Amino acid sequence: MKSLRHALILAIAFFCTLSGSNSTALAQNWAQWRGGNMDGISSAKNLPAEWDKSKNVVWRTELPGPGGATPVIWDDHVFVTSTDGDDLVLICLDLDGKLRWQQKVSQGDKVVRGDEGNAASPSPSTDGKHVYVMFTNGALGCYDFDGKSVWSVDLQERFGQFKIAFGMTSTPVLYGDHLYLQLIHGEGNPQTREAVIAALDKSTGETVWKTGRPSEAHSENEHSYASPTIYKDKKQAYLLTHGADYVIAHDLNDGHEIWRCGGLHPPTRYDPTLRFVASPLAIANLIIVPSAKAGITLALKPNGKGDITGKKEHQYWSFNITPDVPSPLVLDDIVYLCRQNGNLIALDKATGEQFYEARTHRDRHRASPVYADGKIFLCGRDGTVSVCKPGKEFELIAQNRLEEGLAASPAIAGNRIYLRTFNALYAIGSK
Repeated sequence: MKSLRHALILAIAFFCTLSGSNSTALAQNWAQWRGGNMDGISSAKNLPAEWDKSKNVVWRTELPGPGGATPVIWDDHVFVTSTDGDDLVLICLDLDGKLRWQQKVSQGDKVVRGDEGNAASPSPSTDGKHVYVMFTNGALGCYDFDGKSVWSVDLQERFGQFKIAFGMTSTPVLYGDHLYLQLIHGEGNPQTREAVIAALDKSTGETVWKTGRPSEAHSENEHSYASPTIYKDKKQAYLLTHGADYVIAHDLNDGHEIWRCGGLHPPTRYDPTLRFVASPLAIANLIIVPSAKAGITLALKPNGKGDITGKKEHQYWSFNITPDVPSPLVLDDIVYLCRQNGNLIALDKATGEQFYEARTHRDRHRASPVYADGKIFLCGRDGTVSVCKPGKEFELIAQNRLEEGLAASPAIAGNRIYLRTFNALYAIGSK
């Protein structure tokens, strides 16, 4: 009996060590679009506040073509997607910025809205063994760290042709053993619209489950450029999808709908040209939900059931401005919204009370804000990165100009900031 109890204690200790190591790895690396915890926050330290094209640039590696995808970093591997002529490629670099390999995933680039983006817009993700990559044409693949293809899928062949103006920019979310997709698009009969939510086995690419996502949205509001995310706390975890006028919670095991919340694009002032671009942010006990341009930002409680639209008991607060394109950031007791014009808004997390709205850099802001080492980083489309101090009072620490177009959100790992401009990948750090 004693030996059995001793063996059980050792097994529990081993599991806790393994879980702790994985958590540490996620914190130290930047495993997907908004980091290992999907919240835009890194534990990295000793990051510079100031840089330019030569100051505090550890390296700059020219890329074969433009793209808007955030790089991901795991230990000494840096992954980024790009265009290369008409080819759509996955690139792996080492921590010195040297090319390890380049793999063609698909072909057929599509440039949208002039300088706004192209097919290399969804961001890759990694679990430390494999890297998963998608392009706006629905090409989705899994590769090992040596660049060998493990599996590939054409999402349009599997789930139906995309009907979306600027390509399927939504980044899949990697969680547990699954890769979760939201394919929200299409126009037509409400009963036959093409929105699909699906979970794929990350080892094989096989469909674990798929489900529809009905809504009353019409015209361009059926299109979503946002990405799904995961809500999790000590008691529950579920998938959040965002688009077609609703944020919806889905069961992770079979995709069934747990709750939905509309009212984000009210029918009384419905604009058929607007659609969701910014993605929700989910932390324990709080979900921050942006909406379409000129819409609201909603703070939701996580324990809803059924249709919770307009039900105050499921809301913390509503704020009458949305960030439109950049996704929210939450630090301690403050919610930060970066508007597309570069204004930074700080709100009380509990009440929605506004502490300030302050101008940073007057240019389009497409990237989502990230935080590390006491600094919030906001990226303008012209390559200007504003560095702000968190808190109830606005403080601009620095503004840094690379003089290259930039739409990708930053990635932070080790003691470096990785910036993917339209020309190159930069590693910013103190030399």
